[in-house]
Amino acid sequence: MGYVKTAMLMAAMTALFMGIGYLIGGSGGAVIALIFAGGMNAFSYWNSDKAVLRMHNARLVTERDAPDYVGMIREMTARAGMPMPACYVIETDQPNAFATGRNPENAAVAATTGLLRRLSREEVAGVMAHELAHIRNRDTLIMTITATFAGAISMLANFAMFFGGNRERQGGILGTLAIMFLAPVAAALVQMAISRSREYEADRGGAEICGQPLWLASALGKIDAFAKGIEMPAAERNPASAHMFIINPLHGQGADKLFSTHPNTANRIAALQEMAGGMRDVPRSGARTTSEPLTHSRIPRAGRGAPKRGPWS
Repeated sequence: MGYVKTAMLMAAMTALFMGIGYLIGGSGGAVIALIFAGGMNAFSYWNSDKAVLRMHNARLVTERDAPDYVGMIREMTARAGMPMPACYVIETDQPNAFATGRNPENAAVAATTGLLRRLSREEVAGVMAHELAHIRNRDTLIMTITATFAGAISMLANFAMFFGGNRERQGGILGTLAIMFLAPVAAALVQMAISRSREYEADRGGAEICGQPLWLASALGKIDAFAKGIEMPAAERNPASAHMFIINPLHGQGADKLFSTHPNTANRIAALQEMAGGMRDVPRSGARTTSEPLTHSRIPRAGRGAPKRGPWS
């Protein structure tokens, strides 16, 4: 997901905003929508990551607060040659995680307390390596922009209920009803337009960063099972951000599957298992490589803090 695709998404969302504005308020509504869209474009680039973190009440943590979690991220970013992202924790029982930020120099990762409590140390490492791969691949900008704009489109559709249809054209009531029901669907389709292949690519990149595809494969199976039985209230209130998580956090049924932005979990696990088999077939040299796994001793435990110099430095 590069900057060109991000620009195309911004342009498409701007056009959609103007179209909805015209249907609501005629020519004046289109101009207002254009101004609003321009402001949203600027806001999304600079602040959408902060907005998404606020949506989920994410709490910034340091190595003093969470030495095991933050130390793990520090070790893996050093190994991948990446800047250290800000680390956040979301207080919710559903295990899940996401990454956000406009570029690797201004990025953040967020893990739920359910993820840190319910998964093993290796599985958490696999999940967070996946999120670091999103940052390295620069997926995060388009992910956060999509979340912000999809929510804004739904909000604009709600305005139609109060301001009515465009009086410059007949059938204003029908146009208003169409906006109310079709605009949120359009927002969901925009999210679907973000290629599902980015998840497969982040799975592959994450497996390379942590060195063990099976850690992530095991984590995906557990997260998928838990997500079906444990609700995440913040995600239910802000469904436009669901595509940012490693597994769809929404607890609903039919519609969530119809508009799913995530690949089938079983297919992702199968791809990781195939990758693990290929890595076992590659002979190892004496030097450390990017496929060498993290071990318990290399991931800082609570109370120990992170070493000043990582094992891959």
